[in-house]
Amino acid sequence: MTEKLYLIISGVIFALVGLLHLLRIMFQWPAMVGVWTVPFTISVIVIMVATVLAFSAFRLFRTVV
Repeated sequence: MTEKLYLIISGVIFALVGLLHLLRIMFQWPAMVGVWTVPFTISVIVIMVATVLAFSAFRLFRTVV
């Protein structure tokens, strides 16, 4: 696997994770881990982290020769 392919795949995965958490907030989908209901503030944090990681991966993709 080349570095460019790795960066594309990781960027897409992080973007999808962020998008799914955004959809969870928009449609009020519940998330459960065992008996614990995951609060929506966790999804907000995950959206921010996943967005930064996706943009970083795509930015690095452009700089790799």
